[in-house]
Amino acid sequence: MSESAHGAEAGNGPFPVVIAGTGAYAPARVLTNRDLERMVHTTDEWIVARTGMRERRVAADGEFTSDMAAEAGRRAIADAGLDPAAIDLVLLATITPDLPFPNTACLAQGKLGAKNAVCIGLEAACSGFVFALEAARAFVASGAWRNILVIGAEKMSAVLDWSDRSTCVLFGDGAGAAVVQRGRRGRGIIGSVLGSDGSLSDLLQIPAGGCRRPASAATVAAGEHALRMNGREVFRHAVTTMTRAAREIMDRHGLRTDDIRWVIPHQANMRIIRAVAARLAIPESRFVINVERYGNTSGASVGLALDEAVRDGRIREGDTVMLLVFGGGFTWGAMLLEWGGAK
Repeated sequence: MSESAHGAEAGNGPFPVVIAGTGAYAPARVLTNRDLERMVHTTDEWIVARTGMRERRVAADGEFTSDMAAEAGRRAIADAGLDPAAIDLVLLATITPDLPFPNTACLAQGKLGAKNAVCIGLEAACSGFVFALEAARAFVASGAWRNILVIGAEKMSAVLDWSDRSTCVLFGDGAGAAVVQRGRRGRGIIGSVLGSDGSLSDLLQIPAGGCRRPASAATVAAGEHALRMNGREVFRHAVTTMTRAAREIMDRHGLRTDDIRWVIPHQANMRIIRAVAARLAIPESRFVINVERYGNTSGASVGLALDEAVRDGRIREGDTVMLLVFGGGFTWGAMLLEWGGAK
């Protein structure tokens, strides 16, 4: 296997780099498994048994990735006690941009009123939120920027073949966000392990729409602008790489599984989450899981789950949290953080 991996740790200078606020947004429309039974050849029982999903959110026709990103970002900024003008950088991870360009971070910035922010778009599929958090950590640690808004946002419903039951039942829309800044105490973002393997890119992709296969009547007729996935191979690689990344980051920082209070995995499906939990010997009760209500929201999933667990009180000051992701590319990663320390 040809791959690249990167690890970063505690190189934050004399101060911790922390998550100072979180926010999330999910569209109002709920699409249940029963609804899908009327749209494609499937059943509620089939979906639940194979994915653990019971419903997902679907954006309205006039609701776009930038809209969801801006709302999640607005909530994260408020949670951090900041004004949008205080944001220096917007880092937005998505595979469903509003437009090929300008980047969706610019569009979200305009809707947020973050008039002083530099805007950078990032694409790492379902790993995007964690990849963007690591970039934010490095930027803050270097002194380049003080307040960085990280967003993962997706309108996956716009890139699905709604006649393909192997994919259309899996995905949902939404956004998650976090404000990253210098902390006052604690360890903050402790470190990360990130990896990529481009030799496997054909197993999970949207074939057309880029310069390789520009949009044409032929590509549209062939359904090449919709997501395609080799589910069996994606499952195998997801479990293997997420497990390996989790073990590597724990070993690097001298932690045991008992030291990890919460694991927030990419919400791909319950079978992957359960397989990773079993291999790591971490009880499923210590995993933050909301896949049954939101489906796979790609780059938004970890941000959505993080915000939910913070707001309902599961994640508390001083908890050691592991973020664990896998996505197309292939991309994968694990990040450790000690919660709190911003105030």
